[in-house]
Amino acid sequence: MVRSSGNIDPPQQASAIWEISRLFLRLGLTAFGGPAAHVNLMQREFVERRKWITREQFLDLVGACNLLPGPGSTQVAMALGYTRSGWIGLIVAGACFILPASLATLALAWTYVRYGNLPQVQGLLYGAKPVMIAIIVQAVWNLGRTAFRRWPLALIGLASFAAVLINVPPLAVLFAAGALAVPVTRLHRSRHAAFGIATLPSALSPGALATTAPGAVGLLPILLVFLKLGVVVFGSGYVLLVFLKSDLVDRLHWITQPQLLDAITAGQITPGPVFATATFLGYLLNGWTGAAIATAAIFLPSFLMAAAVGALTGRIRRSISASAFLDGVNAAAVALMASVVIVLARATFVDGWTWGIGIVSALLLIRFHLNSTWFVLAGAALGILLHRSA
Repeated sequence: MVRSSGNIDPPQQASAIWEISRLFLRLGLTAFGGPAAHVNLMQREFVERRKWITREQFLDLVGACNLLPGPGSTQVAMALGYTRSGWIGLIVAGACFILPASLATLALAWTYVRYGNLPQVQGLLYGAKPVMIAIIVQAVWNLGRTAFRRWPLALIGLASFAAVLINVPPLAVLFAAGALAVPVTRLHRSRHAAFGIATLPSALSPGALATTAPGAVGLLPILLVFLKLGVVVFGSGYVLLVFLKSDLVDRLHWITQPQLLDAITAGQITPGPVFATATFLGYLLNGWTGAAIATAAIFLPSFLMAAAVGALTGRIRRSISASAFLDGVNAAAVALMASVVIVLARATFVDGWTWGIGIVSALLLIRFHLNSTWFVLAGAALGILLHRSA
């Protein structure tokens, strides 16, 4: 059950806040691999291990957050904090998840501006990226067992996967899947009723290089641009990169394309949300203040929207049509995660070593439910060794 904070005594509230801050700070320090991997880590920690909510409730949060603009995995973290301890829990969970990534990215931005490039990370990424792919595969496997629990939902997921592969916009896929699931679910229920078969709720087992001089761009333009990005970017942190190129490189000419690629690299090699790339870019544009403004602006809308998700998902399940819509969105969300695997794997699995690291990691993660952080660290270390010996 989702736990409400409305009647919690002050000592219990303080204990819950301490638990939230400790867990999400640790997650923010270790959650490598991008949004899909973050969702998997949260599913394992809060559904399977701590049983804060059921797997179905968790999928509802993920599906609803996928319909919102902004960083989806960060909003899931915020919504989990809200279901645990209301507004205070949401703010603490969001801040603790965002802060480590922003600080790490800020350190890389300072190094970039001071020395003209990023530290050499080719070897690290060579070994860590295949593990990231394996983490996403594990997320698809775990969440797919719930999202595709009925054959109509599996077909909707398959259709969503095909739609993404032919470049249908992710948001359109999510809404179309939800809309399709409503009549399909009603038809499925009526056919079972006609044959005298009762449709029961699913029994879910709980556990899813020349740089711009800082200060070149004013703070108000930075605030407005990154606030807009926090409101209009749908489809995960990977879609953010398209908007950044369109606005900062092509339209405003604030940065060059090589600078954007370096910022993206910084976002990839740090834990936590990919949206922390905004911290790096804010520092390039106006130093420490620009970094703070860009970070706050891009994440601010998510705090408001995630609270609505945490408050309303339980009510949505009481409506047959709304519940069916959310089931369709959940199926499409898992399909989108699967499509991410295909896209990233094409660029990641470049030789026998990367294939081997990815396949072995995926098998071990799915079979034994091991801590993925150690896999990322081991993959990074192995990649550095292989890169040096090449």
